[in-house]
Amino acid sequence: MSDYAALFHDEIIGMRIFELFLRVVVACICGAVIGFERSKRFKEAGIRTHVIVCCAAALIMVVSKYGFFEVAKVLADPTVEGYTHNTDPARLAAQVVSGISFLGAGVIFKNGSTVKGLTTAAGLWATAGIGLAIGCGGSMYFVGLFTTALIMVLQIIMHKFKVGSDSMTSHRLTMEVKDHEAFSKELPQMLREWKAKPTETKIKIGEDGSAKYDITMRMADSFEMQDVIDMLSQNSGIKSIGYVSSD
Repeated sequence: MSDYAALFHDEIIGMRIFELFLRVVVACICGAVIGFERSKRFKEAGIRTHVIVCCAAALIMVVSKYGFFEVAKVLADPTVEGYTHNTDPARLAAQVVSGISFLGAGVIFKNGSTVKGLTTAAGLWATAGIGLAIGCGGSMYFVGLFTTALIMVLQIIMHKFKVGSDSMTSHRLTMEVKDHEAFSKELPQMLREWKAKPTETKIKIGEDGSAKYDITMRMADSFEMQDVIDMLSQNSGIKSIGYVSSD
């Protein structure tokens, strides 16, 4: 065994598996911090997306560094015949990481001003990393299984305790009002009462001063849309109301 292979062997054997676990956990924490800031600003990629991406990146880095030790040991030994010693054993795995991005892009779509599927795409990428870890075998079995359990637990927790944009539901509200000028002054106060954040507003004003509103907005999950409809129904200046939940 060459000096390089011996050094690599000592590093991976001397490392406890818990340190690899710790690296993945710390990556999740760092991703959560960045995602929290983004989520508080109501960006589409929130805590869950950032956590999964950072976790998967850490896992793939661990696999890249330690998952190919057995092959690297053989390739580093010039006395072993039957191998091309300038072969890169991680090359095929690298193609998996980049190739899965195309599959992830297929589940992302735009619904009005809202982007859907970001967390699902991140989950696909993480799943590819887990597959690489399991495929490497050895200690990577445990790292892959640990990452699987970690992502599952984090997903369950973050679905129950939502922050920022993750705690909001998209709704599309359509209204026909008698007096556009009067209603346009009332609408901002209504939105504040609903704790709603408009993401897209379309207004078509008629010749008689009436108007048709088409508003896409984000509202807290705890706020019932039926309460909004009941409130608007009591407004004599509104002719008709309709809404669709986007989430």
